[in-house]
Amino acid sequence: MSTVRFSEDHEWIAIDGDIGTVGITDHAQEQLGDIVFVEVPESGRVVAKGEECAVVESVKAASEIYSPVAGEIIEGNATLVDAPETANSDPAGAGWFFKIKLSDPSDLDTLMDESAYNTFVGS
Repeated sequence: MSTVRFSEDHEWIAIDGDIGTVGITDHAQEQLGDIVFVEVPESGRVVAKGEECAVVESVKAASEIYSPVAGEIIEGNATLVDAPETANSDPAGAGWFFKIKLSDPSDLDTLMDESAYNTFVGS
């Protein structure tokens, strides 16, 4: 069973060992509206916690996706490039943006659990 954490920038990360799968939250996709374009990071790219590493554009706005942890990108979700609407229809599943090998697991300590995130977006 993976552990899921949330950032204040509305990204989620599901942790399985030292690999994290990152996407945008349901709240984020609702705020963006219909997503029409996604750019995902390339494998092998090393990113810092909080670094901009992907782009999502909707009919309303363009937004950056930030890495909630430091590490090396091991896969970008190529499906999103061809079917960006997947980030709307299944943001917590098939609509993931990238997978990252964590360089510092303590980065997770600054992220919220689901209960804290729900309180955060509700306030």
